[in-house]
Amino acid sequence: MTRRFTGEKLVIASHNQGKVREIGELLAPFGAHAVSAAELGLDEPAETETTFSGNARIKAHYAAEQSGLPALSDDSGIIVDALDGAPGVFTADWAETPQGRDFPMAMKKVWDLLEAKQAPEPRTAHFNATLCLAWPDGHDEIFEGQVFGRIVWPMRGKNGFGFDPVFLPDGKTQTFGEMDPAEKHGMSHRAIAFAKLVEGCFA
Repeated sequence: MTRRFTGEKLVIASHNQGKVREIGELLAPFGAHAVSAAELGLDEPAETETTFSGNARIKAHYAAEQSGLPALSDDSGIIVDALDGAPGVFTADWAETPQGRDFPMAMKKVWDLLEAKQAPEPRTAHFNATLCLAWPDGHDEIFEGQVFGRIVWPMRGKNGFGFDPVFLPDGKTQTFGEMDPAEKHGMSHRAIAFAKLVEGCFA
């Protein structure tokens, strides 16, 4: 039996304002007022785990402990089968540069590695999103969502973010980067994880 969220205020354990806004809108119908970790002046803890759930737990528990409020975190990435699961939990790290994150560079790195390995088509991959809802007393609930597809090249579309322009979901003709955002949000890994979260803790 999962623990229900019964408060009014929820900390989104992220400094990404786009993610905070998206999560806040998803949770608004359930009476949860979302406030970001950045608004509360919280630091970003080091993500030292090697799994999505491990890093999601670090972020959520840190925010819950520091704020005294329930906190929700999201850890996500893309897993490319022919690269033995890389970049995986290090998806954002692959885009890091001294000037900030450069995802076109990261996407080209993935494609170049696939080419170097002469990976056969289809070059299968999946996105994973892991949500952790943690309370100040140390309790947490974990929810995961996945969407499967393949890596394509060249990059296609200006919508979305991260690796969306090179990810073609199974059964679709448009990459996440080409899709109307509403269509993507209806089927994405994050949407699947959120549906589980809402059913388990908010509905």
